[in-house]
Amino acid sequence: PRRGALLMLLTFDVGNTNVTLGLYDGATLVRIWRLQTVHQRTADEYGLMVRQFLEQAGHRVSDVSGVIVASVVPILTRTMEQLVEGTFGRAAMVVGPGIKTGMPILYDPPKDVGADRIVNAVAAYRRYGTACIVVDFGTATTFDSVTERGEYAGGAIAPGIQISMEALFTRAAKLPKIDIARPRVVVGKNTVESMQAGIYFGYVGLVDGLVRRMRTEMKADPVRVIATGGLAATVAK
Repeated sequence: PRRGALLMLLTFDVGNTNVTLGLYDGATLVRIWRLQTVHQRTADEYGLMVRQFLEQAGHRVSDVSGVIVASVVPILTRTMEQLVEGTFGRAAMVVGPGIKTGMPILYDPPKDVGADRIVNAVAAYRRYGTACIVVDFGTATTFDSVTERGEYAGGAIAPGIQISMEALFTRAAKLPKIDIARPRVVVGKNTVESMQAGIYFGYVGLVDGLVRRMRTEMKADPVRVIATGGLAATVAK
């Protein structure tokens, strides 16, 4: 099946907070959809949503020629495979042990690397072709190092900024729940500004510090730093 002259690929990024779908027309990303990650939702329910997304965007199920799934939620991986089989009548390619990405994994053991980290590293190296660090702002914030030879070297995992904020709100009875936003100043003049300064600039400091240390250990020049994930724009700027 084709749309124009290009094959269409549907991608699933199954995270702990959101399921993100991307529709590619050839090499061009043409649509993005986000769903809340719900462990109890069935393949039929997810399939209905996917059909509706495609139809609302003017596409047919038959337009999709391939589907690939990267999941860090094991209980939903099989659900997505069933969704693809039931909706598209084909097996999904699932990122995991045994998949040929062309990138050597220098991790012990290699199978422990999350699918999200593998696809981040492969995409970054394919786009830039140089040593790089990928910072993915999701439920957890992951820092992944790719060598100048295109090897996945490892990285670091930190609590996500949303987790950090919720822990502060939950464990400190007098502190209110706030939005994550860049405050006007670091020295807050009220409780909300003080919390925003601590969460936002504290997290920026964590990211800067880890990236700086990773760059030193990598001993490569240049090292490109790429930000991705739901809160990337908020923190990266």
